[in-house]
Amino acid sequence: MITGPAEMTDTGMAVLHPSKKLILASASPRRKELLEKLGVDFTVCVSNADETSEITAPDVLVRFLSKKKAESVASEHPDSIVIAADTVVYLEGEGIMGKPKDKDDAYRMISLLSGRVNEVHTGVTVAEGEDTETFSVKTLVHFKKLTEEQIREYVSSEECADKAGAYAIQGRACVFIDRIEGDYFNVVGLPLSPLYDILKRKGVSFWAHTI
Repeated sequence: MITGPAEMTDTGMAVLHPSKKLILASASPRRKELLEKLGVDFTVCVSNADETSEITAPDVLVRFLSKKKAESVASEHPDSIVIAADTVVYLEGEGIMGKPKDKDDAYRMISLLSGRVNEVHTGVTVAEGEDTETFSVKTLVHFKKLTEEQIREYVSSEECADKAGAYAIQGRACVFIDRIEGDYFNVVGLPLSPLYDILKRKGVSFWAHTI
């Protein structure tokens, strides 16, 4: 539930503006599940923004892409609050690792991550009309050293198909993770704590319909 600011009528009664819609500009079921944890009502509207870019800095890239997605949907829904996000995995010496093209690419990615520390960057933009607020979060993920058999078994599960870096920390890949440094939800795809702070400032009411 999102309520607008109150106005005073001639009778001195406070009247709220009509509730605004909250839109998640993402087809990701993981982001949908995470946003549901905040107890807010929202709809999903997938952005059709062009995501091609030559930006090589992961934090800059995810902020850039999340802003493009948010603005694309916000332009069609100017009276709504739009949330968009983008996540990439970055490995020192290898650069940005997006979603694998196929199983061979997924095998390559997991092999590179094995026994090393990768960075997960998620950029988030909250747009309300032409007003946008963008931030990014970084989490370090420490991978165990994996055997070839472990990698092949994981890739064959197809869990990695649409995941940045070819792994899902909330799925079967959880057993490959030695530890993380930072926000767990950021690795899943939507850092909830900083997002909550922004939405709260915009007048979003949390968990009202669940208590």
